[in-house]
Amino acid sequence: MAPIKITGFIMSVTIKALIASFFAVWFAGTVVAQSEYRARAGDVIVVEVLEDQALNRSLVVLSDGRINFPFAGTIRVAGRTVGQIESAITSGIRANFANEPNVFVSVQPKERTPVPVTPEEPPMINIYFLGEVNTPGLKEVEPGTTFLQALAQSGGMTNFAAEKRVQLRRTDPITKAEAVYVLNYKSILDGTAIQNNVALRDGDVIVVPERRLFE
Repeated sequence: MAPIKITGFIMSVTIKALIASFFAVWFAGTVVAQSEYRARAGDVIVVEVLEDQALNRSLVVLSDGRINFPFAGTIRVAGRTVGQIESAITSGIRANFANEPNVFVSVQPKERTPVPVTPEEPPMINIYFLGEVNTPGLKEVEPGTTFLQALAQSGGMTNFAAEKRVQLRRTDPITKAEAVYVLNYKSILDGTAIQNNVALRDGDVIVVPERRLFE
């Protein structure tokens, strides 16, 4: 008797088993996702009652988070899981059946347009200009702004400014002690004292005094 070849049969069974395993895993994942999901307004609630197919229907969750179901009336479903919705419907229709009805619920989430995230504005610090500048007063600048950059935003100095005696007044936020630093604008500008082009801090006050007669 010739030997029977069963290789093809084994391969066929193996493939079917793999496909079955795939769908089993997918179904299990879907069930878990459904069981953890909480319904929201706009979702579609699909209800099946095993004992009475006339009750099977799909219902949209209203804006107040409720649905209307025969015999059960108005039921709040928003914020509830599938299991909780099944229990609520079962309780509502139980009196109309001789035995406990079997209610099955699934949720079809509403497709929601992602809300665009508005980028946060960068934090700003407050710098104050006094004296011989073209636009004295409060200036909001970005952290890391240097003395020259802030001065440019104030419109620069007037013709009467004492450019070699610019004061940077800085108050310690903890001790409240004020320190005064003298900056030579000309030396910073020509590069001989570029290290004095310091980064400003929140609350810094820049005072540009008036030039003396022969200064």
